[in-house]
Order: sequence, then structure tokens, then C-alpha cells
Amino acid sequence: MNLPNSITLARIGCLPLFLWILSSVGSRMLHGRQELPAAAVLLLAWGSGAVDGYIARRTSQVTKLGTLLSALTDRLVVSTAFVALVRFAPELLPAWVAVLIVGREFLVTGLRAVATQERMELHVLDLGKVMTAVQTISVLCVLLAHGWPTWRLGGATLPGVAIASGVLWTMLAISLLSAAAYFRVFWIDARNRHQGRARA
Repeated sequence: MNLPNSITLARIGCLPLFLWILSSVGSRMLHGRQELPAAAVLLLAWGSGAVDGYIARRTSQVTKLGTLLSALTDRLVVSTAFVALVRFAPELLPAWVAVLIVGREFLVTGLRAVATQERMELHVLDLGKVMTAVQTISVLCVLLAHGWPTWRLGGATLPGVAIASGVLWTMLAISLLSAAAYFRVFWIDARNRHQGRARA
């Protein structure tokens, strides 16, 4: 077990802590102020994802297992965060939004796995890390809006709930568009392969 993979496993270990913080037990222990600790743990889980990739490339420890494990951990972090927020902040994050996001993660991961097995090249701009960053930012905005409906920045007062909603809808649109791009390229490649075999 090399260092990058150990960091990836540690990221997975952050998830039970994140869920505990947002639980009723966590609420009692933290006196109802769970948003900042939860945001800190989520940032740690997300930020360390960039660290493990950097270390793997810098020390020439990039492996197929590590690449797959890191990608799956990204999906697990995102899915866990959205599912947890449905219970913690249902007024800010409807359940159907979480279902779409988690479904998107499973769809894209499944398509990429099948493409790898069939030696297909999905010529889609790889937005994996970018999507994870956008999704993490949207979760952070929802957490902050839940704790502080209005945000004070300098002398201005910002509508935190409206900002969180806007970021969430933007993230959802980007997520669905990128999933559609993956599916379109996969479908075209699979159809071309089938037609090529039929002619042979």
C-alpha cells in the first residue's frame, strides 16, 4: 500500500465523521452548530484528493488501482454529502436533486468502466476533478446557507440562501450536461463498433 492509496483510504475514513457531525448526536455535541465542522471535514476529504494525485505523479506511483480508487472515492464523497444534506437541509436540497446527482455519478462511472473493459476511448473533456470541485462548492454553500441564511461581506449583506440555490442549480445543469456528453459519445462509439462488426 503506497502513500497516495493510503491518503485515498483516509479520505473514505472522513465520511463517517461527516455523517456523525450532521447526525442528531453531533447536533447535541456541537450545540446545533454543525455546519462549519462538516464543511471542514468535507474540504479535507476533497482537498486531499488533489494531494494524493500530485504525490502519485511526483513519485511515479500512479497505478490502475490508485486511479480507480481515487475516482470512486470522489464519487463516494459527493454522493455521501448530497444524501446527508437531504436529511440535514431538506428545505435547501430537495431529495430529487440528490437522486439526479447520485444517479449521474453511477451512470458516468459505469460508462467509463464498460468503456475501459471494451477498450473504447471516450473522447469527452475529462471534467472529473472539475465536477467534484463544483459539487463540493455547492455542498459548502448549502451548509453555510443552512447555518447563516444571510452572509455579511464587508459592509454588504448577501442572500446566502439565494446564492446557495443558484450554485446548486448551476451545478445540476453542468452535471447533467456532462453526463449527456458521456452517454452520447459512448452510444456513438458502441454503434460504430457494432456496424463495423456487421460489415466484417
